[in-house]
Amino acid sequence: MIALTIAQLAHAVRGEAVLAGGATADTVVSGAVDTDSRLIGPGGIFVAKPGEETDGHRFVDAAVANGAAVAIVERIVDSGVTQIVVPNAVEALADLARHVVASVRDRGDLRIVGITGSNGKTTTKNLLARILEDEGETVSPKASFNNEVGAPLTMLRVTDGTRFLVSEFGASAPGEIARLAGLVEPDLGIVLMVGMAHAGGFGGIEATFAAKSELVRALRPGGLAVLNADDARVAAMAPIAAEQDVSVRWFGRGPGAQVRADDVVVDASGTSCVVTADGESLPLRLRVLGEHHVMNALAAIAAATALGVSLAACVARLETVAIAERWRMQPLGSERVRIINDAYNASPDSMAAALRTLAQITGPDERTVAVLGAMSELGEHAEEEHDRVGLLAVRLGIKRIVVVGSDARRMYLEAVAQGSWDAEAVFFATADEAFDYLLTELRDGDRVLVKSSNSAGLRFLGDRLGESFS
Repeated sequence: MIALTIAQLAHAVRGEAVLAGGATADTVVSGAVDTDSRLIGPGGIFVAKPGEETDGHRFVDAAVANGAAVAIVERIVDSGVTQIVVPNAVEALADLARHVVASVRDRGDLRIVGITGSNGKTTTKNLLARILEDEGETVSPKASFNNEVGAPLTMLRVTDGTRFLVSEFGASAPGEIARLAGLVEPDLGIVLMVGMAHAGGFGGIEATFAAKSELVRALRPGGLAVLNADDARVAAMAPIAAEQDVSVRWFGRGPGAQVRADDVVVDASGTSCVVTADGESLPLRLRVLGEHHVMNALAAIAAATALGVSLAACVARLETVAIAERWRMQPLGSERVRIINDAYNASPDSMAAALRTLAQITGPDERTVAVLGAMSELGEHAEEEHDRVGLLAVRLGIKRIVVVGSDARRMYLEAVAQGSWDAEAVFFATADEAFDYLLTELRDGDRVLVKSSNSAGLRFLGDRLGESFS
């Protein structure tokens, strides 16, 4: 974090400083900010966030032991550290992020990019950060730090030397993206797609559209919206951009996109295509598995070229990326049995994309195996969408459909109803049972997809399979 005096820190979070250990209002603090006491280092700022299962106030002493200089608290804790008392620790974290980013922006040439969409945010964030980091100091989220805590923590990593801040904005309810993006007013906003992910929290696809469009409304006047021309709902955000005095840059597979991909070819080692940006064309070989990641790469290129990076530099840097993120289309196993662990997140759209990728990369003498778990946060749409996945798996000709967990059972029932009744589809209540089955069932030449939402826990099953068949 940038250097602030305790007085400035207290003012930024609208709190009252209670000094300790010889500190004064003019004492300067510049350590990292975190809500996890285990990650606090010397000079750090610990935010004692109350949680559903525990309370950060219980860990102030642990943070101090790790070097915390200040604790932001909702109530005074009996500890020999300077504390800043605030009504709400999470709101204080947001206030501090707003202050720090505004200060850096006022003093330098910081450019801020926001990314949202029902799928692909983390992959696009990583691809864009890889492009921008060779241009100058770039701050982007670790893993999927995109909520009311993770997004401000990412923002607080900026320094006076930071040139680019890439923020990922997720949401499970209306208004969340507006609040997060409103902290920094991005110069550029990417909207990837509007799909069924988190539809249960939003209340339907139209409400999801309204929520994702909050990023466009939060852009600075004169900013740029990078929109998916192939998604009708995203394309419908163009009038919103015009209302906000924001320009639009289109990416997609169609001829009307300013940044597009042609001649897309998918195989087991990645995806090849020809990328065209503003009339210039170059071949791109993505090592990240899955045709759907072409759109994420186009979004990253559209943003980076708008920020002044050449198409050639974008392509060269993207070709160095081996995987999008751990547990996202992550290749494991060996040439004998390939495992694709994509079980960090799942929605109807990403589930369909992963299944299609499995079918595309499997050769005629190889066997497709899909290990599938539940998709979360679909609300009233859950049963219908799980049925659709079972149906799609059968229509794609997946040879073995292994469904895990009671919340995913409808996938299995639908697969059986569609004709996969002769051991092509099997169901297991637990990941351990599925693991034992797969150890004996998998054979040389199998190509295995492990796909579920994070809450289903199948990412760990994917890891176990990867180790067993490495």
